[in-house]
Amino acid sequence: MTLRYIALLIAGLSVLTCKTWAMVNVSMEDRVEVYLKDKAEISCIYTLKEPAKMLVWSTKSPGREKSKKGLFTYDTLENKIIDEDSEYAGRINFTHSHEPQNSQGSGLLIIDNVQLSDQKEYTCTVHNVSTDSGEGHTLLQIFNSPSLPVIEGTYTGISVTEEEPSKVAQCIVDNGYPRPIITWYKDRLPLQQSDGEVKISESETNKANGLFTVESNLFIKAQRTDKDAVFYCEVKYPVPGGVRMTESKKINISVHYPSTEVKVYVNQPDRLIKEGDTVEIWCEGNGNPQPVFTFTHNGEELSGDNQMLLLENVTRSDSGMIVCQSNDFEANIYTEDSVNITVHYLDQIVVTPEKSVLHQGENLNLTCNALSSLTTVTAWYKDGTRLVETHGLELHNASYDTAGVYMCEVTVRSLPELQEQKSVQISVRGKPKFTKEIEVGPVNKAERSVNLTCYAEGFPFPTITWTLSDQRTGHPVPVPEAENQMTDTGIVSMISVRAMSELTAKCSAANVLGTEEITRKIKAYARVTTTTTQATSTKGTRLTVPPKQPQTGGGSGVIIAVLIICLLLIAILGSVLYFLYKKGKLSCGRSGKKDFTKEKASKDDIVMEMKSGKSEEAVLLQGVNGDKKSPTE
Repeated sequence: MTLRYIALLIAGLSVLTCKTWAMVNVSMEDRVEVYLKDKAEISCIYTLKEPAKMLVWSTKSPGREKSKKGLFTYDTLENKIIDEDSEYAGRINFTHSHEPQNSQGSGLLIIDNVQLSDQKEYTCTVHNVSTDSGEGHTLLQIFNSPSLPVIEGTYTGISVTEEEPSKVAQCIVDNGYPRPIITWYKDRLPLQQSDGEVKISESETNKANGLFTVESNLFIKAQRTDKDAVFYCEVKYPVPGGVRMTESKKINISVHYPSTEVKVYVNQPDRLIKEGDTVEIWCEGNGNPQPVFTFTHNGEELSGDNQMLLLENVTRSDSGMIVCQSNDFEANIYTEDSVNITVHYLDQIVVTPEKSVLHQGENLNLTCNALSSLTTVTAWYKDGTRLVETHGLELHNASYDTAGVYMCEVTVRSLPELQEQKSVQISVRGKPKFTKEIEVGPVNKAERSVNLTCYAEGFPFPTITWTLSDQRTGHPVPVPEAENQMTDTGIVSMISVRAMSELTAKCSAANVLGTEEITRKIKAYARVTTTTTQATSTKGTRLTVPPKQPQTGGGSGVIIAVLIICLLLIAILGSVLYFLYKKGKLSCGRSGKKDFTKEKASKDDIVMEMKSGKSEEAVLLQGVNGDKKSPTE
């Protein structure tokens, strides 16, 4: 009995051992990650001495209580797919291999052009030649990188006076899968939800294509220091094998806060202001935006361009305190500031006495003053020469040299643009006095004329009288009209005289105190004339030939033409003489014939001479007494 029991036990253990070796061991990856529209490869590895009879693939949507759905069945004996899900039609490929030496088989599922709907759990069931089987599971995860984040700030600005957090910006990221995560940053520090200080609201949209659009809005309780803060959003999104991050552009927002103080100042504060200038006065608050400003001067409101007060052509009455006021009615804050301006001036000069007439040898004190808001320097000038640098000018022992125009100049040292000038005429009484001889100007040779100039000092201003006389005959010569010109100390007179002969010119100067005169001899100037050349004959006939003009070219041709013309004139003259002789109207030689001309020539010779600027020729025509020859022979 015992032996039988042992035999049954050994037989049972043998059957159990064979059953265990017949079971199929399947290995698969827990997770396969791919990008959308890429290719997914899912492997199924099993352990069997002989190739599996069949591999059955099925799918199950994750997170759902649903049964598996068959994908396809692969028959290793026939090496073909028996059944295929229409959802994957045209996108599935499968390969199978077995290594007997390693007792290992492998199946590879390939899915092309992966879609979001392919994100499922994939099960591979391996059947051996008996009724045993084994299975494995793999989750296929799909990824799609989102677009760059787009940030848009509240550019109208936020106010620190708001009781609740104000919207700062909005961040949007599109077409991400799985859902991207948005984090807000302020000056590189992440922001978290905080009651009454920071509020973040998010919304997501699952589009028809399965991709996500995420929108996040940031709200903060604004502070004055936020005016310089930088805000941006960061987006994190998963990718196969890890997580990536991208940032939006950085923005700065406008923070509104009231002004707690104002500052008023003058543009170019180091510049001294003088009457006639244009002055700009600016007022600025430490708030944002700038409040409305009001400018006042001595309690009177002035019209300004909000922050700037423009004062044109200022006068000394514009000096004083300029007050700038601002009032923020919303925050109920009133502030003001003031600046003092001084408009400098220099009044017109007062010279005493304004004009004066002195007797010779007398003394005079001149004073020059001008009222100014700054220190001035005074200087006296005469004829452009600086005399003294003082308010008073003392003139001693007056003479004709003392007379003239004195100019007083007052200048503000620290503001040279402020300068005034005034002149005073000083005259010295006395009879006329000539300071120089009669001046003779350059000779006009064509008209034989010269300019005579006479200058006489004196006060009252003298009257100038000219007289001219001929030195040879003593007879007076008419005096042309004189040109007279007053100077600071006397008078200048000028006449233009034609010196046809030697003259004596006298200039007389007279006033109520006496008369003075001076004379000067003027020599005659010969007329410049043009030289002419004459041709004479024995009968006294004179032919004047104008002087020949200079030639610029062709001199020999001109000479030949002149000779021909002269010969023709001689021939004509001879013909006339012969005609008169034949008519008996002309007596010749010893028969008692009279001369044809008033002047006598040598015997019966007729000589004609021609001269020019370049050549000289003489033609001699001679007739023998008693012979009768025509002039042309």
